[in-house]
Amino acid sequence: MNAKRVQKKATDEPKPQGVRLYTLDVFIIGGPVTEKFLKRNPEISRTIQIRSDQTLEDLHHAIFEAFDRFDEHMYEFQFGKGPNDPKGQRYVLPDAFDPHERNVAGNVVETTIASLGLKVDQSFGYWFDFGDDWWHQINVVAIDDQGSKGKYPKVVKRAGKSPPQYADDEE
Repeated sequence: MNAKRVQKKATDEPKPQGVRLYTLDVFIIGGPVTEKFLKRNPEISRTIQIRSDQTLEDLHHAIFEAFDRFDEHMYEFQFGKGPNDPKGQRYVLPDAFDPHERNVAGNVVETTIASLGLKVDQSFGYWFDFGDDWWHQINVVAIDDQGSKGKYPKVVKRAGKSPPQYADDEE
């Protein structure tokens, strides 16, 4: 009788979910971009694929490289009603992590993509360089079982040229 209970319990337990692949559209929605640059590049976005077991720090590095940046700065990810929502949860760098600070939910190094509970059509914010204020909106486009091998995160689509990291560097 005990064996049946154990067997039934084992079959009722959910199977652990494997690594998922997230497809994210990353749009620049604010920053030191000149009007001249915007006229030539009305949409500036990158589509990035990242595994569920990778971290927000990995996503930061993918965005940093996707937009051809070269000078590291502070950054954070924001989950609310849009970028810089004062009530939204924030994921910050380990040096900036203070669980007593307003809406700090975790640090980017330890927070995996899977742990965020993202859903298709959800959007969240990424703020890079707290002086120049590069604002990004990230839209979750798809979440799939990972079917192909390869190195992730990776950029799978580009729209528009990368703006210079500093407006005075524009050609």
